[in-house]
Amino acid sequence: MSFVDLLSHRVSIPKLRAPAPNDEVMSKCYQAAMRAPDHGRLKPWRFIEIRDQGLEALGHLFFEAELQRSKEISEVREQKLKSMPLRSPLMVVVVAQISQHPKVPREEQLMAAACAAYGLSMALYSEGYGCMWRTGELAYDPYVKRHLGLSDQEEVIGYMYIGTADCTPKTPKADNQAEFVSQWSGNKE
Repeated sequence: MSFVDLLSHRVSIPKLRAPAPNDEVMSKCYQAAMRAPDHGRLKPWRFIEIRDQGLEALGHLFFEAELQRSKEISEVREQKLKSMPLRSPLMVVVVAQISQHPKVPREEQLMAAACAAYGLSMALYSEGYGCMWRTGELAYDPYVKRHLGLSDQEEVIGYMYIGTADCTPKTPKADNQAEFVSQWSGNKE
């Protein structure tokens, strides 16, 4: 499959199972991810791998974060929060490390980290693994961020759920390019 075909056929995989990629495959995928566009060569990203009992601990952390916001949580909601990280055998938290820089604003550093996350997902896809990039309120929760060891200058870009596809991936529909592409000739009117 050509690289353009690979990009054109990538889809998120919502159902994942073991096996997860081994350390060798993950190393290869991280190297690809770290080739993301990076103004100033700041490398404003880092990756936190979570496996095995760490996934259960993260579920408890998600539940504790919810308790910080709401003292009344239904048993159904509690179980959902605790089981969220168990959707895959491996989770990678992609983190943007924002630094003060005279020429590279915060937004560009966030975009670079997001490109690294996308690069990671594409590298995993090219190696035959499924990936689902999720965010949601728990990506921005200060309690979760603190307990994951993030500094005040760091942001969660996404939770990357990773494993082997446990479903038949959907075939993506071709988008109508005319809806997304326009031309500009320099005319101001």
